[in-house]
Amino acid sequence: MPEGDTIHKWARRLDAALTGHTVTRFELRRDPRGNRLPERGVTVTGVEARGKHLLVCFDDGAMLHTHMELHGRWDVYRRGQRWRHPAHTARAVIEIDDGTAAVCFNAPIAEVRRAARPGAPTRGSRALDALGPDLCDPDVDLDAIVPRAATTDGAPTVGDVLLDQRVAAGIGNVFKSEICWARRVHPFATWSSTDDASRRALYDTAHAMLVANLDTARRITFRDGLAVYGKAGRPCPRCRTPIAQAYGGDTDRTTFWCPTCQPEAEKD
Repeated sequence: MPEGDTIHKWARRLDAALTGHTVTRFELRRDPRGNRLPERGVTVTGVEARGKHLLVCFDDGAMLHTHMELHGRWDVYRRGQRWRHPAHTARAVIEIDDGTAAVCFNAPIAEVRRAARPGAPTRGSRALDALGPDLCDPDVDLDAIVPRAATTDGAPTVGDVLLDQRVAAGIGNVFKSEICWARRVHPFATWSSTDDASRRALYDTAHAMLVANLDTARRITFRDGLAVYGKAGRPCPRCRTPIAQAYGGDTDRTTFWCPTCQPEAEKD
């Protein structure tokens, strides 16, 4: 499941492989916007991650915007190297002058956006424009995050707010459970039951976890792996209580927590 740390790793790899090179082939399947695609001969000017979105920019004003959700991924292949996934699952293919191919598989969102006129900024999407501060940015302004949560609708749980990319970008379902366990907060507690100090601590921990995983081969949040995610029924690493698992929250995603270390959600 690609979260902010994974997307940033892919962006770094694609940037190193593609930037400054000339495009020899560009394919995009099922583009809902139908904008003019980058043509053979354009140059890749950069690849960047914004939260869980990955953007590839070209010198003709085009930007390829992708979002992986649960199953999408980007791979880079040398000339003649066999793809590791079926060709019919490729949403976007970028080949460059040295024979390298960057392929985006199974991404639910893959679309080309263009600048309104030459030299103007490339138009983003509403999802991109609404993103909160990127927690994978080492210099992120953490003070700007907690006030953004005041704009959330209804009575969200702590887990729902952590997953809300409009508040802060980069946290996915794995980190949600790990952050709550690290801070001893029940993931289904209402956001309104927490105070500003607890909220800031959640995002401090989120930032530390995401940045720490930008250079790791596999995701590590506790010792040499994960503390609770995917470990239902196994002992909590702190107190040995069996880890609980449930579906819930606005996103109805699987959540893991320790019933002892993370007290039952308070009722408003």
